[in-house]
Amino acid sequence: MNLMQKKKLKKELLKEPIRHIDIKKIDTVGIIEAMKGMSFTARDLARSSEIYEKMLKDKDCVIILALAGSTSAAGCMQIYVDMVKNKMVDVIVATGASIVDMDFFEALGFKHYKGSQNIDDKVLRNLYVDRIYDTYIDEEQLQYCDDTIEKIAGGLFPKPYSSREFIWEMGKYLVKNSKKKDSLVQAAYENNVPIFCPAFSDSSAGFGLVKHQVKNPEKHLSIDSVKDFLELTEIKMKAKETGILIVGGGVPKNFVQDTVVCAEVLGKDVPMHKYAVQITVADVRDGACSSSTLKEAQSWGKVDTAHEQMVYAEATLALPLIVSYAYRKGNWKKERKKK
Repeated sequence: MNLMQKKKLKKELLKEPIRHIDIKKIDTVGIIEAMKGMSFTARDLARSSEIYEKMLKDKDCVIILALAGSTSAAGCMQIYVDMVKNKMVDVIVATGASIVDMDFFEALGFKHYKGSQNIDDKVLRNLYVDRIYDTYIDEEQLQYCDDTIEKIAGGLFPKPYSSREFIWEMGKYLVKNSKKKDSLVQAAYENNVPIFCPAFSDSSAGFGLVKHQVKNPEKHLSIDSVKDFLELTEIKMKAKETGILIVGGGVPKNFVQDTVVCAEVLGKDVPMHKYAVQITVADVRDGACSSSTLKEAQSWGKVDTAHEQMVYAEATLALPLIVSYAYRKGNWKKERKKK
C-alpha cells in the first residue's frame, strides 16, 4: 500500500465521529419509574437512580465520581461535563486515559470515530490508527496531545505536583487554547471541581511528562500520587457525608474507598461513604478491585450498605439513564455547591 492509498483508507476509517449523548435532551424518569416494579438488572438500575438522587437531595453530601474505562471515548463525555456544570458532582477521581487521551484530546479539537472491532488490527497499526473496541482514534493526533502536556509542564515551576494541581493547569491552558469549549477538564477548572488521576502517567500525560523530564533532567516537575491521596483524604475528613458513583472500577474505585481507611490511619474518625453506586460488568469471583462488591467494602470500613447498589451493566447503557433521571428530577437545582 503506497502513501496515497494509506491516506485514502485512513480518511475513510476516520470519517464518522462519535456523537456524545446529551442527557438534557432526554427524559428517562418514566422508564426508571417503570423499572422499579421489575426484577433483575432493571430493578437494580432503578434503585441506583434513587440512591444518586438521594445524594443530590442531601445538602451535607459531597458527591465523588470515580471514573474508569472508555465511556468518554464511547459517547458519555458530555454527561460528565453536564454533571459538573449542574453541580451534580463535587469531586472526580479518574483514570488518566479518561481525562487526557479522551477529554483533553477532544478539547484540542480532535475526535473519536465510529469503527469496528472486526477489522484487521495490523492494518490499523500500519495506518497509525488506534482502536478502543469499536472506536478509532488517530495516533498522530494523540501524539500532539502528548506534546501539549509536555508544553504545559515546561511552563510550570519544577516541583512535585498532585495530579489535581496539574489538571487544574490543563484547564487553565484550555481557557485560552481549546478548540472545543465544552470539555470536562475546562468545565471542572471553571467550576472549581477537583479532578484526581492517581495513576496519571498511565495515559498520554505519561508520555508528555517523560519527554519533559528527559529534556529537563536536573529541574523538572513530577506527579506526586501520595499528595493526591492526602488531598482526597482531607476532602473526606472535611465532608459531613460522602456519596460515590463508580463507573467501572480499578484504581479510581479503590482510591476513593481507601480515603476512609486513610483518615482512620491519621487518627480521624470519619463515617463510611453513606451512599454508593457502582456500574460494572466485572465478575465478583476473582476478588479483584473492579469486581469486589460494595457490600464487601463494608468489611474494610469503607462503605455503609444502607444505601448501596451494584449495577451489572455496561456503563454506556446504564449511565445515561441514571444521570438523565437525576437531571429531570431537579434536585441539583437546590444550593449544594461545595468547595
